[in-house]
Amino acid sequence: MKKSQIFIVEDHPIFRKGLIQLINEEPDMEVCGEAEDVFSATKKVRQLNPDLVIADITLKDTSGLELVKFINDNNLNIPVLVLSMHDEKIFAERALKSGAKGYIMKQEMSGNVTAAIRHVLAGKIYVSDAINDRILSSLTGRAVEGTSFDLEKDPSSVLTDRELEIFRMMGKGYRRNEIGKALNLNVNTIGTYRERIKEKLNLSSSNELMARAILWVQKVEEQEIK
Repeated sequence: MKKSQIFIVEDHPIFRKGLIQLINEEPDMEVCGEAEDVFSATKKVRQLNPDLVIADITLKDTSGLELVKFINDNNLNIPVLVLSMHDEKIFAERALKSGAKGYIMKQEMSGNVTAAIRHVLAGKIYVSDAINDRILSSLTGRAVEGTSFDLEKDPSSVLTDRELEIFRMMGKGYRRNEIGKALNLNVNTIGTYRERIKEKLNLSSSNELMARAILWVQKVEEQEIK
C-alpha cells in the first residue's frame, strides 16, 4: 500500500520531531519533508508535491496562513491542516477562510492528529465539534452562547492575521522585544504593527492599546472556559 506523503512546517524542533515520529508510526502515512519557515516550505512543497501539508500558524518568518494562501493561489491542490496552540475560536475560521482544510489544537495532537490527517485526505473538512457548531450557527443566523463577539468592536474582525497575533501577545503581557524574538521581527517592525493596530481600532494612545489588548485576551479566555 502506498503511504500518504505528509509535509510538516513547524519551527519548534522538539515538537516537529515528535509529530514526525507520531505520523511515521502509522501504517498508511509517512513524513516526506519538513521546514521551519514559510520561505523554505514553499520551495520544498513545490519539489515534493506531498499529499498533505501540516502547518503551524506561528512560524519564524511569517504566519503559516500565508503558506495556506500561497498553496491555494498557485493552484497546487495540496490540502493544508493547520496545527496550532492558538485559540481555535479566533483562528480556526481564519484558517478555513484562508483555504485550510482543517484546524487542530496542539493540545489534541497525540490523540487526534492522525485522525484529522485521514479526514482531510478523504476530502473532508476537519474542525472540533465546538467550531463546527459555531460555523453552522453563523450560517443559520443563530448565535452560540459564549462564542461570539460584537463584530463592530472585535479586533479579530478588522486586524490581519499577523496584527491579531501581535495584539494577542500584547494582551498576554509580552514586551516588544519578546514579541519580536518570538516572531523573528525587529523591534521597529513591532512598533509599526502596533501603530497600525491602534489606527484600525481607533485608539489614541499606547496605554489605551494595551488596556484593550488585555481586556480582549481576558474575554477570549473566559469564553474558552465556557
